Amino acid sequence: MSDDAKVVMGDMDARRALGRSTGGAVTGRELGEPATLLESAWGDFVFSEVWSRPNLDLRSRFLISIAGAASERGDTPRLRDYVRGALAGEHITLAELREAALHCAVYCGFSTGEAIDSAASAVATALDLPPAPVIPVCDGPWDIAGRTQKGSEAFEAVMTFGGPQPTTAYFDAGILNFVFGEMWCREGLDERARRWLTLVGVSNSSMEIPIKTHIYAAMASGNASSVEMDEFVLQYALHAGWPRASFIQGVVLEMAAKVEQGLDFAGRAR
Repeated sequence: MSDDAKVVMGDMDARRALGRSTGGAVTGRELGEPATLLESAWGDFVFSEVWSRPNLDLRSRFLISIAGAASERGDTPRLRDYVRGALAGEHITLAELREAALHCAVYCGFSTGEAIDSAASAVATALDLPPAPVIPVCDGPWDIAGRTQKGSEAFEAVMTFGGPQPTTAYFDAGILNFVFGEMWCREGLDERARRWLTLVGVSNSSMEIPIKTHIYAAMASGNASSVEMDEFVLQYALHAGWPRASFIQGVVLEMAAKVEQGLDFAGRAR
């Protein structure tokens, strides 16, 4: 945390100044005077007290917020603020945002992916950025049987336990063939970045098993520490709300303890 971020307790002027400077960096634009109480809270709390916290890097906060904003409201001015700030600050490239759109389409729904794609296009045009190249499928020819096998191997590597058998259309064509056989192995976005996008999607689902397994895998794989996962919960709460984040925090604490004890997500010895 920078010296500017160490706001003296009770110094509201310092808090507001930190919110203004941090918010400007996050949104890629100069923030005006707040016209409403909610606008004031964006500066005084969201930017001043959350985005300036030291235990999670800005790239990760951008990824969580872009996925969170898009999945909750679609292509809004707030989403475009995050995209502009990420691109202008060189935290995320345009090519990576295209990959994020695809990844969020899977875990948050294709409408969410379209919102990110749309915001990225609009902001890139405004910033006069060159188009991002379309990166080919990760490797080799289109071999469905081979890709299903590759997906099984990728699932185990990403999730830290074995995946489903290809006994249904969803498990075969969906999970193994496309999600893990193609998308997770694409080189356009690193695995840690994909983790944050995935965690937003599964947290939004309210489905206990995906939430527990993905939170466990994030820490067991080494992609995120328990401290970083605590910061994820707070960043996620800004867009999903405190009730949903409260459940996620409980799962993070539970799964962090299991990882530390050398257990799998179900509590069995690894």
